Amino acid sequence: MTPHRAAAFGAAALVFSASLAAQPRDCDRACLEGFLDFYVAAVVAHDATLLPLARDVEFTENGQRLPLDDGLWHTATGRGSYALKLADSERGQAVLMGTIRESGEPTVLVARLGVEGRRVAEIETLVIRDAQVAERLDEIGTPRSAWSEPVAEGLPRAELIRIANAYFSGIERNDGKGDYPLAADCARLENGLVLAGDPALVSPRAKGRPSGSQVGCLEQFRSGIFFYVTRIRDRRFVLVDPERGLAFAFAFFDNAGGDSRFGTLPDGRSAESGPKIPWTWAIAEVFKIERGLIGPVESVLHQVPYGMGSGWSTWEESLSSEPRG
Repeated sequence: MTPHRAAAFGAAALVFSASLAAQPRDCDRACLEGFLDFYVAAVVAHDATLLPLARDVEFTENGQRLPLDDGLWHTATGRGSYALKLADSERGQAVLMGTIRESGEPTVLVARLGVEGRRVAEIETLVIRDAQVAERLDEIGTPRSAWSEPVAEGLPRAELIRIANAYFSGIERNDGKGDYPLAADCARLENGLVLAGDPALVSPRAKGRPSGSQVGCLEQFRSGIFFYVTRIRDRRFVLVDPERGLAFAFAFFDNAGGDSRFGTLPDGRSAESGPKIPWTWAIAEVFKIERGLIGPVESVLHQVPYGMGSGWSTWEESLSSEPRG
C-alpha cells in the first residue's frame, strides 16, 4: 500500500470505527453508510483484510463468484466523484451507486453489502467499465436531494416492492395500455443521461437525451416503445427504505431479437426496435415512491451474456419475472 493510500484508508477507518462505537447494537442508516465508505477505501487500498468480514463472506463481481481480493480489488486506483448511498436498516443492506477509478479510468461501481452482526457477510458488485457513463455521473457530482428526503407517509415494504415492480412489468412486452404508477414529475437518470422527464429535476448539470425530443416517463410507457423487451427477470428487490420511500433492485432485461423487434404501437403504427441479436442488460435501479407513484428513478446498466444469472439466484429464480424481496 502506498503512503497516500494508507493515509486515506487510515482516515476512513478512524471515522468508521468512531461511528460504530457511537451506534447502538443494530446497524442503523449511518452505520450502513459507513460500511460503504469503508468498503471503497478498502478496495482502493487493495486489501480485503481491512474490512470487518463474516467468516463465510460471499462475493460476486458482475455475476461471477470470485475470491474476495480479486477483480476490481487488483485494479482500483481511487475514488470517484459520484456516490448515491442507500440503506435498509431492517434487513442490514447497504447499496452504493457511484463511480471509482480503475487503472486511472472513470468506472461505475454498484456495491451491495449485506451486514450481519456488524460484519460484512455478502458483497455483490457491478463494475461497469464505461468511462463515458462514469464521467457523466461525475459531472453531475451530487445525487438529487430527493433520495435523502423522507416521505410524508411511508408505505409498507411489500407495497413499495409491488409499485416498483409495476415499473418492470410495464416495460416487459410493453403495449402502452397498462396502469403505470408514474408521477407527472418522474425523471429517469439512466447511465448518467436523463432519458425521461426534465433534466433540471435531476441536476443543473444533468444532460437529456442525446437525440430526439425529451419525453416524460408516463408518455414513454404509454407510447408502447418498449415492446421489444421480451423479459425482465430475476427481479431482486434487495433494499427497501420505507422512511424515504425507496426500493432498489437488480434485474436482467432480455431482448430476444428476431421477430420480437417488430411490433405495433398503440396508435396502430408498425415499429421496429431493439437489438437484432439476443441481448441482455444487467441493471441496478432505484425508485422513489410517494403517494403511491414513482417519481425519481435512477439506473446503471451494461450488456452481459444473454441469459446470464446474478450469482445469487437459483436457475429457476433467474428465469422468473416474479419479484423477490
